[in-house]
Amino acid sequence: MVTNKMDCLCCWSLSKPFYLLLFLLSFPRMIASAAFNLSTISFDEGYSPLFGDGNLVRSPDGRTARLLLDRFTGAGFISSKMYKYGFFSANIKLPGDYTAGLCVAFYTSNGDVFEKTHDELDFEFLGNTEGKPWRFQTNLYGNGSTSRGREERYRLWFDPSKQFHRFYIDDVPIREVIRSEEMGGEYPSKPMSLYATIWDASNWATSGGKYKVNYKYAPFVSEFKDFVLEGCPSDPIEEFPSVECYESYSRLESADYATITRRQRSAMRKFRQRYMYYSYCYDSLRYPVPPPECVVIPSEKDRFRNTGRLRFGGSHQGRKRRSRRRGRVQVSSIEYDPDV
Repeated sequence: MVTNKMDCLCCWSLSKPFYLLLFLLSFPRMIASAAFNLSTISFDEGYSPLFGDGNLVRSPDGRTARLLLDRFTGAGFISSKMYKYGFFSANIKLPGDYTAGLCVAFYTSNGDVFEKTHDELDFEFLGNTEGKPWRFQTNLYGNGSTSRGREERYRLWFDPSKQFHRFYIDDVPIREVIRSEEMGGEYPSKPMSLYATIWDASNWATSGGKYKVNYKYAPFVSEFKDFVLEGCPSDPIEEFPSVECYESYSRLESADYATITRRQRSAMRKFRQRYMYYSYCYDSLRYPVPPPECVVIPSEKDRFRNTGRLRFGGSHQGRKRRSRRRGRVQVSSIEYDPDV
């Protein structure tokens, strides 16, 4: 038996055209590290506490960090440097039992530096009532475009809270976002920090806010380990990167994770057909006219025709240090619940 840890792998890399790749992998830790020939670092080598005080607990060897949510606060940490391109990952174990209203996020942002024009890339894991599976969503903002969410939501095909699980899948990307003229300045383009947080998202995370966090089950504990920060630290104010970063970017472009093979593209298509249950491109309630970068596929449009009544928490900007602060809610009708 192998310990079930969920690798949340967030990768964006320079190419022609520019593109963003998001991976979600679930396999044994040693295989996860070897799959892309990457080395792990300790918490202190790459991260610093963000908020939560005693709710951020590091292991004695510094290789593991636990984030706790109780009725008083959540917790979070932030990378010590900012990166423009790179590959970033961690093994993540999520809380079990009743987790409705929870949001465990692993994301990048530069909102502390660019308050009105910030960029953001999100992995957000959304809790559920007992016996119901965790779900997760991806999203991105560019140049402060927080009024236009680009969420996709997916079901998890395994229980990420179990300590042991016989499970393995290949390195399947789940989403590709290509930089295009249609997106204009709304594509993330500036250096960002990497964040991990756990917080109370009762007003939107589970069935549109129908089910709240129940602190009878607190503390809720998420665990992060096997950290990877593969990239060149960047100064967000500098117009041009250093010579060392150009060399690092060349290595990143030639890495296995910087491109999608034919096999991976086929696997990504199958994953999205099987596990994706919401895409902003087909949400006619939010966007009567699809955003310009969307390519509408008739079969997908028919599959997602009744999924436009979800709620979303908006950008992470401004909510990092107050875990129970209510996020901005989009779309209030929950007569039909695609999350169930």
